[in-house]
Amino acid sequence: MKELIAYFSTIPSSHRSLILVGGITIFWLIENAFPLFNFSYKKWQHAGINFFLTFTTILINFTLAFLLLKTSNWTATNHFGILYWLPPMELWLNTIIGLLLLDLIGAYLAHFIEHKVKFLWRFHLIHHTDTWVDTTSGNRHHPGESVIRFVFTTLGIVLVGSPMWMVFLYQTLSVVSTQFTHANIALPKKIDNFLSYFIVSPNMHKVHHHYKLPYTDSNYGNIFSFWDRIFGTFLYLPKEEIVYGIDTYMKPEEHNRLKNLLKIPFQEVRSPENS
Repeated sequence: MKELIAYFSTIPSSHRSLILVGGITIFWLIENAFPLFNFSYKKWQHAGINFFLTFTTILINFTLAFLLLKTSNWTATNHFGILYWLPPMELWLNTIIGLLLLDLIGAYLAHFIEHKVKFLWRFHLIHHTDTWVDTTSGNRHHPGESVIRFVFTTLGIVLVGSPMWMVFLYQTLSVVSTQFTHANIALPKKIDNFLSYFIVSPNMHKVHHHYKLPYTDSNYGNIFSFWDRIFGTFLYLPKEEIVYGIDTYMKPEEHNRLKNLLKIPFQEVRSPENS
């Protein structure tokens, strides 16, 4: 544990970038060899849009990173947060609890609220417009949503009392998990089902990308699947029945043009065509 803490306390930006790029590359190769769906699309054009939005997410997080550091330092100075209020325990157990709580507040709760608050949904909607979900779709977030997610991450640090090394560890796990769950890969059904009891599996998350309710409002988990099962937001849909996208933006000129994607939060909100 000491080596893990030491590494993530000083993890270089180059290593974080390598994890991001390396993960996408690995899952890109796997999904080409063992695709879940055989898409008929211009993969590089689709990836170009998602890579641009990934870059804006990185830029925003990098620019605001000093706020995370200050927040984490404040919790340490004031011994504020759940981890400080718990009784003494083994470091590995403290770490697991911290990661679970960061996932609950910074990811599950953020995701759930984005679906329930109309103003926030306007920004998150861009993620759901993707009709060809693959590993590049994981960070298909409007710049506005990246700011929203950052706010929830900061809230998570305050409430949990997370040291900065734990935040970096969580963000690393989150990046790999996001790439894995969005990758267009065909895992054996039994393996996928087994994984879904502990972590978010590809088939579990793909249900969330089904184009109409109630499936769009389900399976909010990021890394751990416990939260959806605990809070009753878990739904199952056979992969053969999944149709990607969102029913209000199914036209290619709406979901496959970067200029329009950036404008969507500021356009008139449309009522769902299906429910």
